[in-house]
Amino acid sequence: MLKDFAKLETFLMVIKEKSFSKASAKLGISQPAVTQQIKYIEDYLDTRIVERKKNGILLTKEGEDLFRIANKLEKAIASGEKEILKIINKDFTFIMGSSNAIGNYVLPNYLGEIKKRINNNVYMNVGLSCEIIDQLEDKKIDVALIESPVFRDGIVYREWVLDELVVFSNQPLKKHLTADELLDFDWICRDENSHTRRLTSEVFEEMGVQCNNFSVLGVLGSPTAIKESILHADPHSERPVVSIMSRHVIAAELAEGKLFEARLKNYKIERHFYIAYLKDRKHDAFVDNVVNYLLSLNKI
Repeated sequence: MLKDFAKLETFLMVIKEKSFSKASAKLGISQPAVTQQIKYIEDYLDTRIVERKKNGILLTKEGEDLFRIANKLEKAIASGEKEILKIINKDFTFIMGSSNAIGNYVLPNYLGEIKKRINNNVYMNVGLSCEIIDQLEDKKIDVALIESPVFRDGIVYREWVLDELVVFSNQPLKKHLTADELLDFDWICRDENSHTRRLTSEVFEEMGVQCNNFSVLGVLGSPTAIKESILHADPHSERPVVSIMSRHVIAAELAEGKLFEARLKNYKIERHFYIAYLKDRKHDAFVDNVVNYLLSLNKI
């Protein structure tokens, strides 16, 4: 079993996520595959290692012992992978593709570290999620980071960062907004083809309002353009100018007090970012190193 660390990696992810289904999403494999790999380990050891409970996963005594061993192995393998990359004498440009919010506001903070880890130049393409997946299928990029679930055959998808969409303005807002209060604002909306627009429209419909009921000042396709429009709106207007955006996009301005956020009463708009790469590059040392590094950032 120790020769096949993938099964122990699955075991570690199940414990980390406290769920077979969540581990499945993080690993990019089916839930039955996760269950099968845990069963293989238990058959190999001839003992139970996990107990499924209503509130998650509980380790048995043997499971706790295996967890300590697997953690040591994981650290040793991670260290070994770094050393192996040093002896792969391959000079090339690693190309990452990402959707707008990720490419403009999340990934740039980590490109330097990625470059250092693979000892090669890193280039980034930014576009709509569907365009980025097209580039991945055409082998024009090595790894894709998307905010819209564009799932296709032949691609491994790994659940990454949890993102939240919030209402924001350059004027202070109530902490939680009702459906009626949404009608008191002037709106800058995302274009109808964006995943953000589709996701928020679904929530608005549940609340009993629709985007076409709003006072819309403009429709823009770029998160940056929307943010700048809100920043430069009249801060003393009786009707605050608002939009809905990923918190990653406006994090700096929220911290500086230049923008203010609000959430929808009794609703939370969340989505996962995904890491994607071709199945036939699943064991590529460079892809593997970059993906593992990105997964280590999943609390950002």
